[in-house]
Amino acid sequence: MDWLDYLGWAGSAVLVWSLSQARLLRLRVLNLIGSVVLVVYNAALSVWPMVGLNAAMTAINTYHLYKMLRTRHDEATYTVVQVGTDDTFLAHVLRVHWADLAKFNPSFRFDDNPDRAAFLITRADEVVGVLFLRPADGPDAEGVAQIELDYVTKRFRDLSPGEFVFRSSGLLTARGFHRVRTPPGMLAPYYGRLGFHRVGDHYELELPGTPSPA
Repeated sequence: MDWLDYLGWAGSAVLVWSLSQARLLRLRVLNLIGSVVLVVYNAALSVWPMVGLNAAMTAINTYHLYKMLRTRHDEATYTVVQVGTDDTFLAHVLRVHWADLAKFNPSFRFDDNPDRAAFLITRADEVVGVLFLRPADGPDAEGVAQIELDYVTKRFRDLSPGEFVFRSSGLLTARGFHRVRTPPGMLAPYYGRLGFHRVGDHYELELPGTPSPA
């Protein structure tokens, strides 16, 4: 096999691999890469029907990637719905995703705690995330919301839709919160992008409209 054969096999492998991805953003990125590689491969062999097919796939993936990235922080795309902790639909969502949820939040327990606040993040009629908050414990915890669960479904995990709960700060300030705190030791690569700052072993966010700490 020469380098061109390797290129064709590589493009085909990436294309097939992309179809195994549950995350929409990752699927589109890998599918785009595979399509571009196969455009080059088929053009080198002058197989023009396949060039046209993969060029069309490249254009489709580029369009969907642009749309995804353009709307990932768009409040018109995602909606936050506050629900009771005894809500049967909330219980259904947690039950459906429990195995995946437990991998990232093994200490989380679902019960009807009146001090908890629960939020569903939706995109149109699809639930894409669940967030649980409660009043934080400790001497410096007055007005602090402690994150108990910040779960995003596999399809939308690269898009961090949980941010819309924090950005819709009226949902939290109405409950007397002025700051949000993550659990200690949480691996949170996306919190820094939302304005959270590290404080010791956790992250904190001052909600808009509340005074910053001196």
